Amino acid sequence: MATPIKFSDQLNEFCGIATRLAKHEDAEALLFLLEGSLDWEKLRTATDKMHVVLASDRPQHLAKAENFGFDTVELNIPDSPVYERLTQALLESVADDLLAPGAGVVALYSGFEAGTIDSISVIRLDEHLGRLTVHDLRQLKTKIPIEILKTTVDLAVAIGREGREGKPVGTLFVVGDHRRVLKNCHPLGFDPVRGYSVAERRLGDPKVRESIKEIAQLDGALVVSAEGTVVSACQYISSPAAEISLSKGLGTRHWAAAAISRATSAIAITVSESNGTVRLFQNGEVMLRIEPFRRAMKWKDFEYEPSSD
Repeated sequence: MATPIKFSDQLNEFCGIATRLAKHEDAEALLFLLEGSLDWEKLRTATDKMHVVLASDRPQHLAKAENFGFDTVELNIPDSPVYERLTQALLESVADDLLAPGAGVVALYSGFEAGTIDSISVIRLDEHLGRLTVHDLRQLKTKIPIEILKTTVDLAVAIGREGREGKPVGTLFVVGDHRRVLKNCHPLGFDPVRGYSVAERRLGDPKVRESIKEIAQLDGALVVSAEGTVVSACQYISSPAAEISLSKGLGTRHWAAAAISRATSAIAITVSESNGTVRLFQNGEVMLRIEPFRRAMKWKDFEYEPSSD
């Protein structure tokens, strides 16, 4: 068992500041990004019975924390920047029902000196997690134009957030490499986009996107070309799912997405019927996950690329 890090006077003061800030901002919880174990009893006292979530990529440090009333989240990106670790901690907390999608959170983390909690941020989940950057999509390293991916992701998020006529809707988009994709599919029956002109099937047209929301209720995948045209709908994906590993709880739609993204160079985008979560698959793996917040997703491009040093 790891030896707890000394609970310093600075950390005690930070806990007090964070607790007062959370009450002032009506935040639901405190979130600690931890790099080691702590004296959990002192932390419990210092946080004044607040709802506290502890996140770490070293779960052994959290083994006893739950006995003191803390919720815990295991991370799996130890060498990533603080922003990415913080985002994963928030996503996992929402997925595990530890935090509500629209909650306010006060986060405490090591922003400057490793191993020392020296930074505090107030976060509104619907704003923080409802925002994707173009940089996130560029990391997929695909030949599919970014604008086409953005348009399809926006549509998927809208379907996950709104459903249709008050009912949740699950669906699957497969974007790019459409000729190879169709060789790994067969129609489930009537194709509702067949017979329409290319102009009448472009996702860039708001009327087309509204029509796709209706089609999304039907079984099968929607196949989209790299140019943003809906090529086919209601397609059953028959790619083998061998050597693919997914998290427990993901159903056949997600397995199909993983399989087709492994068999082709397409990006598969799923909308979960159970909670509206949107996942992007590439090469058989989940590369991005987006939660269906009530507010529309905002896109923001970086004005510069961060240094690799």
